[in-house]
Amino acid sequence: MRILVLGHTGYLGAHVAERLRALPGTRVLGGGRSPAAEFPVDLAAVRPEQLAKTLASAAPDTVVNCAGATGGDAVTLAEVNARGPAVLCAALRAAAPAARLVHLGSAAEYGPGAVDTRVTESAATSPAGPYGATKLAGTVAVTASGLDAVVLRVGNPVGPGAPASGLPGRIAGLLRAAGPDPEAVLRLGDLSAYRDFVDVRDVARAVALAVTAPGPLPPVLNIGGGRAVPVRELVRRMVRQAGFAGRVEENAAGSARSAPVSWQCSDIGAAARALGWRPVHTLDDALAALWEGDGTP
Repeated sequence: MRILVLGHTGYLGAHVAERLRALPGTRVLGGGRSPAAEFPVDLAAVRPEQLAKTLASAAPDTVVNCAGATGGDAVTLAEVNARGPAVLCAALRAAAPAARLVHLGSAAEYGPGAVDTRVTESAATSPAGPYGATKLAGTVAVTASGLDAVVLRVGNPVGPGAPASGLPGRIAGLLRAAGPDPEAVLRLGDLSAYRDFVDVRDVARAVALAVTAPGPLPPVLNIGGGRAVPVRELVRRMVRQAGFAGRVEENAAGSARSAPVSWQCSDIGAAARALGWRPVHTLDDALAALWEGDGTP
């Protein structure tokens, strides 16, 4: 099986590519903007006809789209998260219509959740900001494409190599910089929200199961931890893991990417039924791997 992984050098993409390489009888092809990409692809700018030629050359049985932007202005987010999947679907229809497409979406597509409620794939989507809105546009492009496609709606990934652009990776960097200094102060934003954290290695395993599952899959599957964790608790666990002896200061300023979503929790039952998938790593597993890791999968 030939599997083209777009965004193969990113945080999710690197873990996904590593997991897929372990599948017997597979050849993983790297695609993306990285100079190391075997198939150079910039979904934010490529024309459908150009991408179709690249896909014809790669001749994939499956395409996994891990390319995406989590930060930047609304134009950048729209180019990568909305335009990119639409162009990819158009090119696949032209060059590899029988290939399966596994696309990584985001739980941010749902928008604010109701407290003590796990959101299912059939729930209404009402994203709270440009990130969630552009990810939702990408999901719509994939689910309406007519391809053999599935969107994995990923919660908040955490684990080895977590980037500083996300909260766990940023806090890990701050804790490393602070070291054992008892006078150190971590100044953080509002930590009152609840999030559904999922180990990045469990996300990669879900992708591998989606790639190899027989027959058509549901159009959207939630991939998360299945429980809401207070962000404040996440920070406490990371502080304990690091042996941090200073203090944490919290203010009311939140993240533009996540505000004003105070509760997020996904129902992961559909993924269990369709893929036989459930997370096997605990949050403590993920945080230990993040703290002990060297930034690689």
